[in-house]
Amino acid sequence: MTARTLGGLLRECAKLLTDSGNDNPRFEAEHLVMAACGADRKDLLTDPERGVNAVQLDTIEDFVSRRISGEPLQYILGEWEFYGLPFYVGEGVLIPRQDTEIIAEIALDYAKKHGNPGSLAADLCAGSGCIGITLAKLTGVPVKLLELSEQALGYLRRNITLNGVDSLCEAVHADVLSEKTAEEMPQLDLIVTNPPYLTAQDMRELQTEVGYEPESALYGGEDGLDYYRRMIPLWSRRLKPGGMLAAEIGMGQEREVMRIFEQSGIGAQYEKDMCGIIRVIYGIKNGG
Repeated sequence: MTARTLGGLLRECAKLLTDSGNDNPRFEAEHLVMAACGADRKDLLTDPERGVNAVQLDTIEDFVSRRISGEPLQYILGEWEFYGLPFYVGEGVLIPRQDTEIIAEIALDYAKKHGNPGSLAADLCAGSGCIGITLAKLTGVPVKLLELSEQALGYLRRNITLNGVDSLCEAVHADVLSEKTAEEMPQLDLIVTNPPYLTAQDMRELQTEVGYEPESALYGGEDGLDYYRRMIPLWSRRLKPGGMLAAEIGMGQEREVMRIFEQSGIGAQYEKDMCGIIRVIYGIKNGG
């Protein structure tokens, strides 16, 4: 790269990303330049002639090279926002996505209407912890966040501290498909989960960026429904009558997942994402 100012560097980065086929070159170039140069968006707008030093130049060259090779923008930055809160991300943990904010909204609404001083929630397959931490941070409800991957667990623990919810959130290293894990959990008022749900066909057709994310957080079996078939009946027994379970799903999986909910004693509803795709199945356990 030849640019020696923020503005020049931004233009050069955006062109390199454009030439590589990036769908959002300006947006991504801004994030990469800000991260490499310790700048913010105001600096880009009001001080484009600000100089960049050799270290910053080397850093941005590395960032752009990694992005062009297909590494996710979020991994390069090391942090991403979910529901207005910051979360550390990187190799070994699923990247928080805007679609997942839908399940957070449903859980937040339930907790605000039905939460009480004795309420307890669980986030199954917690990953970065974005759902459970958001729930705890914005409602004060204690949350147990269960994650099997050691790598993801490291991010989960750091994100609990980053968001200042150490007193509300407990990171639990556990297999959510284990009967022992479920049996040892207290009765719960609310369960949220974003389990692996990609099908075998989905895994064969992954975008380059998604291929960097851990397969264990993506692959849900041949038809993508392995976790729902085992997890929902198991964990419905830990849910109090009147408690809510909410699960993110993949496109076209709603009919089967709703059936599993109903068979487990949970009345099933759905919520669509911004593209009109049914993204979350949720419901209240009978008897409440």
